[in-house]
Amino acid sequence: MRQKNYMPIRQIHLDFHTSEKIENIAQDFDAEEFAITLSNAHVDSINIFAKCHHGMLYYETKSDAKHPHLKKDILKGQIDACRKYNIQCPIYISVGLDEFAAERHSDWIEVSPDGKRVGAPPLQAGWRKMCLNNPEYLAYLKDQIDEVMDFFQPVDGIWLDIISQGECCCRWCLNGMKSKGLDPENGIDRRSFAENVLINLKKEFTAFIHKKTPSALIFWNAGHVGPYIRKTLDCYTHLDLESLPSGGWGYDHFPATARYARNLGKEFTGMTGKFLKSWGDFGGFKTLPALEYECFLALALCGGCGIGDQLHPRGRLAKATYDLVGKVYEKVEKVEPWCVNASAVTEIGVVNPEIASPGAAHSMNEVSAGIHRMLKETGYQYDFIDFEMDLSKYKIVILPDIIRLNADEADKINSYLKEGGKLVASHLSGMGSNGYDFLIEGMPASVIGDADYSPDFLSPLEPISDGIPQAEYVMYERGLKLAPSANSTSLSEVWNPFFNRTYERFCSHSHTPADKPAGYPGIVMNNSIVYTGYPIFGMYKRHGAKVYRDMIINSLKLLLPNDQKLVCTNAPTTTDILLNYQPNEDRYVLHLLNYIPEKRYSIDTIEDIIPLYNIDVSIKLPNDYKNVEVIPSRLKLATKQELDRISFTVPEINGWSIICIRK
Repeated sequence: MRQKNYMPIRQIHLDFHTSEKIENIAQDFDAEEFAITLSNAHVDSINIFAKCHHGMLYYETKSDAKHPHLKKDILKGQIDACRKYNIQCPIYISVGLDEFAAERHSDWIEVSPDGKRVGAPPLQAGWRKMCLNNPEYLAYLKDQIDEVMDFFQPVDGIWLDIISQGECCCRWCLNGMKSKGLDPENGIDRRSFAENVLINLKKEFTAFIHKKTPSALIFWNAGHVGPYIRKTLDCYTHLDLESLPSGGWGYDHFPATARYARNLGKEFTGMTGKFLKSWGDFGGFKTLPALEYECFLALALCGGCGIGDQLHPRGRLAKATYDLVGKVYEKVEKVEPWCVNASAVTEIGVVNPEIASPGAAHSMNEVSAGIHRMLKETGYQYDFIDFEMDLSKYKIVILPDIIRLNADEADKINSYLKEGGKLVASHLSGMGSNGYDFLIEGMPASVIGDADYSPDFLSPLEPISDGIPQAEYVMYERGLKLAPSANSTSLSEVWNPFFNRTYERFCSHSHTPADKPAGYPGIVMNNSIVYTGYPIFGMYKRHGAKVYRDMIINSLKLLLPNDQKLVCTNAPTTTDILLNYQPNEDRYVLHLLNYIPEKRYSIDTIEDIIPLYNIDVSIKLPNDYKNVEVIPSRLKLATKQELDRISFTVPEINGWSIICIRK
C-alpha cells in the first residue's frame, strides 16, 4: 500500500554515465533551469548521480575519481535547486560497475570459475564487474558514500545500482569459501557464497547509511525484484521495479512483478524509461501512448511512476524529453488523489513461480508470464504471493507448473483447503521435492508417470467445453499420465497420436495427428481442487494457444462462478482491469486501461490508442456503495444494483478510465 506524502509518485531516474574522454562536462548546466524544467514537467522526485558506471564522481571531491573535465559541481547545484522547488533528490551511486577503479585495480574485478575477469574483454567497449566481496573495493566504496553524505547532509536517500555477485573465484572469494567450509569447485557452493556476499553487503552498508542519516531512503537495484529479496527486505526502505518494456523486459514483466512486490509491505515505484529502446539511448524517444500506459499501469497496480532519462554530458536536460514527461505527469497529478494510499482488491493468489525458478534482470519467468496473461486477459483480480503471505484472503490459490512443496508449505496448503479454500494446480506443483507423489491431501488424481506420447492431444468435455469447438487440441509439451481419484470429475480426455515422431517413422511436417483416446483425463477436479498434468501456464506463454487459456478459465469458473467473480465486463482481452480500495476515503477505484502493446521489429511499443465505447461493468461490492463517477471529469454514471453486485456502463475508455465507487 502506498502511503500518501511519503514516497513521491512522479519520479525521474537520471543517469549520467559519462566517459572521462569527453571534455567540458556540465558546461551548459544551469541549476535554476534544471529545477524549473523538472517542476514544469510535474516531477516531484529525481534520482541524481554522485558516481556513474565509469567510476567518475560529479562533485567537488578530493578523490582522483572526480571527472577530469567537470566544469561545475553539478551534484551540489542539482540538490540546492531541487530543494528550492521541493523536489526530492536521492543520490545515485554505482556499486557493481566502476571502470575507474577497475582500470587501476584489476584485482578488484570479479573472476569467473574459468579464470577470466568478468565484463568487457580488452578490445570491446563496456565495463568490468567489481567483486563485492573485495574488502579494498568495499572500503573505497564506503569512503565515497561517506563523503557524499557528509557533503550533502541530510541526504534524501542513497540509490545503489548493479547489486549482483557472480560465482567469483578471486583470491578473496576463494579464501572466503574455504573459511566457511564451502568447496570452490562446487557451483552450488559458489552461488551460496555469492548470495551471502550480497546479504552481508546490504546489511553492513544499510546500517552505515542509516547511522549517518536515519531518514535516508535506500534502494539496492538488481534489475528485478522477486522472492529472493525476502532475506534482505529490511535493507530497503522502498522498492523500485526497473522494467523498461522496450529494453528487454517486455510488457509482461512489470505487472507480474508488481503484483508480487505490492504485498511485501513496502511502497514501490514502476521504473520505465523515456528511451525508444533502453538505457543510454541518446536521441531515442518512446511514444506518448507507450509512456502513458507504463505510468498509468503503475498507478493502477498501487505503485508510483518512475521514468528513466540520461543527462547529456554538457549538463542540460533535453526539452523534448520533459515535454513528453510533462504530458504524462500532468495527467498523473490530476488523478493522484484516487491512486495514493490504495490497496488492491483481489480474489486469486498465485504462488510465485520464481520460488522454484528465480527471475533475473531482463528476464521473465515463462510460467509467471503465462499465468499473468491468462488472468489479466480474463479480468481476474489476483496477486503473486509466497508462502510467508496470508493464503486465507484468497478464494482460490494457484500452484502453477513448477511449485514442488516442502512439508511446511504443504501444511499451509492443506490448512487452507480445510478452511474452505479452493486450489488450481498443474504439472509438478503440489508434489514433493522428488518423484510424482503429492503432498496435498485430497487431490483429484494421482500420477502414474510421464505420458507415453508427445505431443498428444486434449479434448475438453462438458462443462469446460463452453465456447470451445469440439476437436482434439495439440498439447505441444509432454504431460503426465493421470489416474483419477474416486469422486473426481474428468474435464478433458487425452488422445494419443498414431506414434511419436522419430527418424524411423514420421508423418507430415510437424507432429503425428490424433488416433484414439488414451484412456485417462488431462484435467480433473473435485469439490475444491482442479488439476492438470500439463505445464499449461508455461505452455500458454511459449505457444500462445488460446484453447489452453479457455480450458483453464472454464475450469476455474467451476470453483469461482461468475456471480462470485469480483469484476465482470464485456471489455476485450486487451484491457487491464484493476480494482483498488482507499480506506481513508472509504471508496473503491476501478482502473480500466486499453493500450495494445505490439512487437515492432526489435522493440515492444505502443503507438495508437483505440478507444472503447459502452463497456459494461459488474462489480461484487457491499450494496451501500452506489455512487459511481468517472475521474477526473466527475461524470456520474447510472447504476443498477442486484444483491451484492453493482452494474454500470462506462461510456468511453480512451486509453485509461478511472471509475470511483463510493457510498
